[in-house]
Amino acid sequence: MVDMMSNLASAVREASDSNMESSPPDISSVEETPEESILLRQTSINLVPFIGQRFVSQDAAYEFYCSFAKQCGFSIRRHRTRGKDGVGRGVTRRDFTCHRGGFPQLKPSEDGKLMRNRKSSRCGCQAFMRIVKRADFDVPEWRVTGFNNIHNHELLKTNEMNVVPSSCIISADDKGRICLYAKAGMSVRQMLRLMELEKGIKLGSLPFTEVDVRNLLQSFRNVDRDHDATDLLKMCKEKKDSDPSFRYNFQLDVNNRLEHIAWSYGSSINSYEVFGDAVVFDTTHRLVAYDMILGLWIGVDNHGLNCFFGCVLLRDENVESFAWALKTFLDFMKGKAPETILTDQSMWLKEAIALYMPRTKHAFCIWHIVAKFSDWFSLLLGSQYDKWKADFIRLYNLHCVDDFELGWREMCNAYGLHGNKHILSLYSLRDFWALPYLRSYFFAGMADPSQSESINAYIQRILSVQSVLTNFIEQVAAIIESKEEVGLKQKMQGKIQREELVWAPQYASILVDGTYFIVRHHTEMDVGGGGFKVLWSPHDEFISCSCNKFEFSGILCRHVLRVLSTNNYFHIPERYLPLRWRNDCLSKLNLHNTEEYAGKIQLLQSMVSTLVSESIETDERLGVACDQISMLISQIKEYAPGHKQGTNGISYSNSPSDSLILQEAEDPDGLVHGFTAGHTDHLITLGKMKERKQRDSGVDINQKHHRLCSVPCCGHMGHDASNCPMMQGDDLGFL
Repeated sequence: MVDMMSNLASAVREASDSNMESSPPDISSVEETPEESILLRQTSINLVPFIGQRFVSQDAAYEFYCSFAKQCGFSIRRHRTRGKDGVGRGVTRRDFTCHRGGFPQLKPSEDGKLMRNRKSSRCGCQAFMRIVKRADFDVPEWRVTGFNNIHNHELLKTNEMNVVPSSCIISADDKGRICLYAKAGMSVRQMLRLMELEKGIKLGSLPFTEVDVRNLLQSFRNVDRDHDATDLLKMCKEKKDSDPSFRYNFQLDVNNRLEHIAWSYGSSINSYEVFGDAVVFDTTHRLVAYDMILGLWIGVDNHGLNCFFGCVLLRDENVESFAWALKTFLDFMKGKAPETILTDQSMWLKEAIALYMPRTKHAFCIWHIVAKFSDWFSLLLGSQYDKWKADFIRLYNLHCVDDFELGWREMCNAYGLHGNKHILSLYSLRDFWALPYLRSYFFAGMADPSQSESINAYIQRILSVQSVLTNFIEQVAAIIESKEEVGLKQKMQGKIQREELVWAPQYASILVDGTYFIVRHHTEMDVGGGGFKVLWSPHDEFISCSCNKFEFSGILCRHVLRVLSTNNYFHIPERYLPLRWRNDCLSKLNLHNTEEYAGKIQLLQSMVSTLVSESIETDERLGVACDQISMLISQIKEYAPGHKQGTNGISYSNSPSDSLILQEAEDPDGLVHGFTAGHTDHLITLGKMKERKQRDSGVDINQKHHRLCSVPCCGHMGHDASNCPMMQGDDLGFL
């Protein structure tokens, strides 16, 4: 990275020395591999706003209009909005106006008379730019819908613009780049020139000056990072002391400065046990003041809402840093890697995941890709851009790989994009983002573009508390434990459960060759071909659809539901009701994480071990054990998941001193069921034991209340721990 920055600095120095004030040289002609080009961030070279112009965010639009205003000789300010952050869809419209727009307001004096404020520069100027939020294909963007550049006052000269407040704005992205350039050893003038080249703007057209950059760099130096890191580590230790379930880890560099730090909360680790099958690892934000990358692990719960798994701060962005983050996260989560992980298009992160999560399917967040389309293709395609974008999203949503490959070639031919570097890059990485290549993997709905706004909103809530790093840990914990979204959870849960059911009646199912069904929408019945193939085996309780919705999201699709309802089959097999989507999934998790539950498992394993060792002593013992355990397994299978214990005559208490009572029961089919002991070194399959010598000897296997002693070194039948002979003597050394 430093070498690359040095090369860029040399190019900037050459450009500056030649005093080139015309169009800057095209630095995009540098050869790049397809994977590298997808990482580049382009910006529009057109500095005059126009109706239909697109921006990825309000800040991007503000920065652009600010640059335009500075070039013209006026300043801007944010004016009225429509909507409100955090309510409904948030802000949906924003107006930026000339700083001299509107008129000075009158305010009442002490005697009740209206009086004017101090001298104001406002004169009712009507110049403005309006942007409106759109969400085409569920990917939000901002479009210019109104623009007027007629002023009723004199415009400022270039040397007068430096004192105008809005001309001194430095966006978060620009701050990050300035910080990166400073680390590469570039001078302030070189930084400004390089940023002008990157943005494709004229000299001196940036919305900030050399003085602004120097002040920003000085503010970075004024931050006592070592002291702040000490405070952060101290807070982590205090949190760990007060909450043993809190996990954190850190790494110092050779100068004993904080290089990396990661942490997770007990509630997050518990949530990961159930919802950690699909994870988003977002590394697109940075704590600029501390020059550290902020990485967030996020998932989705059984209500379809985002949940927090962990956080990491990294000093550098490279394979080693991401590898440390991934290894630390796996350590927090007891070595359990997610089935799938979504990230941005960082090649360093891609390599680290391949090394440390080799069995995890890695995919790119489609919304990060689509958000760059306006910069990549808007000017290139002109009036065809919207149609091309619709064609791209159609290809993205296809189900068949062959259809995608054919459609991609047709798209490139139709728009003349065969040689475009972004198209080449996208195609080379298609198995990381295109749904036809991802539908067979479980992403819990997070790969859907509609989730982008929800995930981004959740991340912004966390970022909003980053101003004081030492309070970051407690404030993030407060966000995680917030109960503000209870109503939304109920609403989302209902949507998840009902959406496919609502659509199912609109489809028709046709049995083909008595082996499978073709399911089509009722409007497509007269069209040859098409539809989805559903395989159904009622006897095996197996059903599958070629749309792969269940594999992709864990929810049965409308095509499957239609086949079941058409054939009057109203029972959904247990395997198609994943625990992670159920209302009681967390209660099961809490049960499994209690010491009581762990104690019961340990007790059961001890009893099984004793049972096996005692039963194999004689044929008579073995026969009794086989028969009784077979009946016990049959009774246990009658218990539905979550059923309360203590009924049907099978009982045990929390105390190890109580015995397990095997009640009288008879296996109706006479079959011996398989049984696996708790320890692998005592593995025994009872189904293989077909010879029963004890039956020939007339042993009564239907005795009532065969009682098995739970004392570890006893395990004999006919008594329990309360009257065990081994407990009566003085020799208790085995305890």
